[in-house]
Amino acid sequence: MNKPSSRPLSLDYLRSFEAVARRLSFSAAAEDLHLTQPAISRQIKALEEDLGTPLFNRGTRRVELTGAGVSLLRAVEPMLGRLDATVRQIRIAQGRAQISLSTFPSFATLWLMPRLSDFEREHPGIDIRLSATDRLADVEDPDLDLLLRHCRPEHAPPGAERMFGELLTPVVGARMADAIARGDAPPLKQPADLALHTLVEVEDHTPSAQALAWPAWLAAQGLTHLEPRRWYSVNFNHQQIQAVLAGQGVGLAWLPMVHDALARGELVEPFGTKLRLASPFAYWLVTLDTTGSRAPRPELAALIDYVRRHAAETRRAIGEEKA
Repeated sequence: MNKPSSRPLSLDYLRSFEAVARRLSFSAAAEDLHLTQPAISRQIKALEEDLGTPLFNRGTRRVELTGAGVSLLRAVEPMLGRLDATVRQIRIAQGRAQISLSTFPSFATLWLMPRLSDFEREHPGIDIRLSATDRLADVEDPDLDLLLRHCRPEHAPPGAERMFGELLTPVVGARMADAIARGDAPPLKQPADLALHTLVEVEDHTPSAQALAWPAWLAAQGLTHLEPRRWYSVNFNHQQIQAVLAGQGVGLAWLPMVHDALARGELVEPFGTKLRLASPFAYWLVTLDTTGSRAPRPELAALIDYVRRHAAETRRAIGEEKA
């Protein structure tokens, strides 16, 4: 039995493999990589010989991955993505300062992005790379400088800085509020009136998400068994707010992310502030670009200071601090 080779695989071969696996076509992969189809075929053949197993089943009109090909693709895709991202950052860093941060989509859409425009005007020489994803970013990720998290205190990473807490409050769009006031829509004077309305909910059945959902708020009002006229389900919190703004129902808003819209009159709290419900969650700032006692890079320090100032404004807006 031949001893398996320990020789490193060629990066060119791996790029060709990834392109063929992604497109399931040798000719399309050749176009993507600006190579000829025979060149791609030679590289794939050499890679298969090096590994000692076929990576593709080649049909007359179709190319399919073998089991070994699927396994290799799982390893190659993230590796090439990380490599390309790092190279891109190194190239950019030669000319401009850059900050990479990650947070979840609803916070990025409703709180962070509306505030970043002022930071960009104040610091035109700093580029921001924002990753908005529901995937929990790794605190050991070398490509990230800053995380903005939403979790219970016991789940906050070491060194996390609390920005503000969480409050839940029912909201309607200004258009619906006007219709209710005119009598063109069912009344909404007390929580039991929610049975006459459509409730917009975020469809997330994980135990942690239930503390931020309608059942938790209704239970706090003694309305555990209330059934609305109908449910309207979406995937993300920011989609819920968009549906509410469009007049599609009553939403359960996370107050820190909508206090600006409430102040502008775009959203209305039908029950006022007295039925806001505190949740065990909070928003956290996690700085990754530090080693020991070393201070963050100047551009990152500027963004951290900016986020802290706006976090203080949010604390005041939701009643955590006096104005």
